Amino acid sequence: MDTTVWLVLGVVAVLIMLASAVVLLVRVFKARKLLVDAGIPLRSKALVWAAVIYTVSPVDLLPDPVYLDDIGFLLVALRSLHSAASAAGVRPGNRAGNPPLESRPDAVG
Repeated sequence: MDTTVWLVLGVVAVLIMLASAVVLLVRVFKARKLLVDAGIPLRSKALVWAAVIYTVSPVDLLPDPVYLDDIGFLLVALRSLHSAASAAGVRPGNRAGNPPLESRPDAVG
């Protein structure tokens, strides 16, 4: 294969990894609503913010064109946060202590 083909494949791979890291970073920021709930342990909260800092940090385990370490760290943080929220009985669209919208008497159907 020609070197331009390899270069194009490399650029496409880097763009896919970058897009994946950005999508996961956005999901972490959207999940921040779970962080304010009292039932989430401090360890899970700290892991989420550590993942955000690691993702935007210039210091990485792998060089920055390879975002696999960032993606892995963000996935671990999201899974940890969601499992801690599930254990605490908090759902992503629901704050702690509030019943789901369908079961509230003032809900508009």
